[in-house]
Amino acid sequence: MSSRIVVVGGGTAGARLAERLPVTLLGEEPHAPYNRVLLADVLAGRYGPEVIALPAPRDGGARHGVRVTGVDRAARVVHCADGEAFAYDRLVLATGSNPVLPPLRGLGGGRLPAGVHAFRTLDDCLALDALVAPGVRAVVIGGGLLGVSATRALAARGAEVVLAQQGEHLMERQLDAEAARLLRRHLEADLGVEVHTECRVRGLRCVDDTVEAVELADGFVLDADVVVIACGVRPRIGLALEAGLDVRRGIVVDDQLRTSDPYIHAIGDCAEHDGRLYGLAGAALEQADALADVLLHGTGAYRGTRALTRLSMDALELAAFGEATPLPGDDTVRLADATSGAYRKVVVRGDRLVGGVLLGDLGAVGALARAWEGDEALPEAPLLHLLTHDGGS
Repeated sequence: MSSRIVVVGGGTAGARLAERLPVTLLGEEPHAPYNRVLLADVLAGRYGPEVIALPAPRDGGARHGVRVTGVDRAARVVHCADGEAFAYDRLVLATGSNPVLPPLRGLGGGRLPAGVHAFRTLDDCLALDALVAPGVRAVVIGGGLLGVSATRALAARGAEVVLAQQGEHLMERQLDAEAARLLRRHLEADLGVEVHTECRVRGLRCVDDTVEAVELADGFVLDADVVVIACGVRPRIGLALEAGLDVRRGIVVDDQLRTSDPYIHAIGDCAEHDGRLYGLAGAALEQADALADVLLHGTGAYRGTRALTRLSMDALELAAFGEATPLPGDDTVRLADATSGAYRKVVVRGDRLVGGVLLGDLGAVGALARAWEGDEALPEAPLLHLLTHDGGS
């Protein structure tokens, strides 16, 4: 293939595409591509940074520490901060996402005080690793998947962790209230985490530009040596906006992952397909594979991703997919074991499985995931069979 393909972004999506095709990969981070999903395991001390490295791109066409500053669509050239330029026949934007920094007192000026970190990159992980030790007081702001992952990693290192979540319960996007209650019990009873829900963080208290506490809106103060901000992510769309591409919440793409410029594609966290942003590694990989087929063969299409979330936390295994909260008319089956803390639930709409949550016992997750991902009619069997270890098959 003689086309010059330039990929901007060395994250999950860009690295996967570089495995499949000969490309010039321009990554802003100084590190070679790595598996971002495993950052919590690095922070917890389970893996070294080298273990989470992704396969090297084909033909050695990767450049690290390169910041792209602009795209000349007329000349089909990408410009970089160091003055270098790269011509392309096809450009792929895999710019990923940035952590959301909430409007808190003490976070002004675009620079984080000492001791305050997001949890998005390997550099974030390494900086936290240098600060965390047994007895260190750590406050995690945000109780979604990322915040829970950071919390269990910090607890595994012996830190005294407080988790502050503004919503009614933890992992609101994935879990229903009952599953979240069991997760909270695990964090508190097994890991020693102090969990606060329905609390709003007002700001950070700093001395000499170093954090020393987190202030809640009700006046309560949480002492902190380390603060981790895990309030979600936002697509990196600045480069696309400056290039005049169609951008809504993310960079708008069609089923061939094309932007409004037919010579430019977008994949991963920055891409908005059919009105949806995914922000998940599974979707990034599927989009990269679909685009590889488009660029290699001129065929194939991306139709969306049905992604399952899994989280392993020592004594607790968790999986969630689809819609965990039923709509009127949906059928729901729950199985709960108060002794072991195991919880299983599925939601069925008509003859389709539309969502589920499993904690503790994941024996049925494979069959359930296949039924959900295939979006096929369920067999005529009691719904309880869906929660057996073979998923009713």
